[in-house]
Amino acid sequence: MVNTATVGQRVRAVWDDSRSRTLLAISGGWFLSMGVRLTYPVLLPFLRGTYDLSLTAAGFLLSLLWMAYAVGQLPGGILADKFGERRILTISTIISSIAIAFVAAATSTWVLFVSTTLFGLGTALYGVSRFTALSEIYPNKDGSAIGVTMAAGEAGNVVMPAIAGVVAVVAWQLSFGIAIPLFVLVGVSLWLFVPEQTADDDSAVDSVSLESARYVLAEISRPSILLVGLLQILGYSIWQAFTGFYPTYLIEVKGFSSSVAAGLFALFFAVGILVQPLSGNAYDRIGLNRILPLLMGLTALGMFFVSFVESFWAVVVITITLSSLLGQATVTLSYITSALPRDMRGTGLGAIRTVYMGLGAASPILFGAFADRGFFDEGFAVLSIVAATVCVLSLRFPHR
Repeated sequence: MVNTATVGQRVRAVWDDSRSRTLLAISGGWFLSMGVRLTYPVLLPFLRGTYDLSLTAAGFLLSLLWMAYAVGQLPGGILADKFGERRILTISTIISSIAIAFVAAATSTWVLFVSTTLFGLGTALYGVSRFTALSEIYPNKDGSAIGVTMAAGEAGNVVMPAIAGVVAVVAWQLSFGIAIPLFVLVGVSLWLFVPEQTADDDSAVDSVSLESARYVLAEISRPSILLVGLLQILGYSIWQAFTGFYPTYLIEVKGFSSSVAAGLFALFFAVGILVQPLSGNAYDRIGLNRILPLLMGLTALGMFFVSFVESFWAVVVITITLSSLLGQATVTLSYITSALPRDMRGTGLGAIRTVYMGLGAASPILFGAFADRGFFDEGFAVLSIVAATVCVLSLRFPHR
């Protein structure tokens, strides 16, 4: 049982020490990186109307966004190891601000798709660097620190899509445009407050070579990391498909208005603001094999029952239950990050993230194709089965 008072004390301890400005800057960047990416599902009906996209094409747009995000993980990790996290985090926000400006100004389908791809690549640089920076800055509280920043990402998923849903009534382009100055502000904060962490003198991956590739491959191929990596692939695939189409499902199948659907989508991430620090603290205290089965068991139940509930309040309860999914990555990624050697942590984590995100990025287009053929509900049943599989596999992980 997790003591919430203890969780609060640990979170306050992370925030209240001399590194709080650094944590705030990194959390702010993740707030935007996640929040803007998750405006896509809310704006999907507007994009479909403007560009005449089918559900399959809309799924392809989302898959393209996340595939680009996946492809950029390994280069992002290599660059973080070589040039330091502060530089890469700052560069990520610059690229993201430029790319989202092109998305907002898109006048054709191909511009939308190309700009979205660039945005995915830009935000990819942020993904690995934030983990390795926090693991270095908070060596004894990495689970709690990562949990706090991931909760900031969920706050972004609440605030940014909600604002986008309101602004889109005037013009969906403005929903993306408001993020541009925010990315610039965060970039300045990162440069000022994140400690300089230039290339490690002991880095094993200063150059691309067969020897360094073998070393990285050997480390990420350890059985424990392979098992947690598999759990992350499955969990991420669920997250991709669900978040990509939940607002559309609520509108087109459940019959809710777009504002109510956006509100329920925001609720999903709002509960995640609590779930992720709790999950990170539970991981620090009791380990992966005790907390992950609980999180994914609740996810499996929520995915199974979402097709059967009809009333607003029943959907609210199911949405809250499904928020347990948001704690999964806090647990698995905290384990993977801390398990990798420091001299190849960015590269190793980047390689792992490229694999699981690349595979998981296929789930939106597959889910969209299911939905186009009238199998929206059946798609959620499949996600329930996958979540149950993660639950069972995580029980096999040895107690630390």
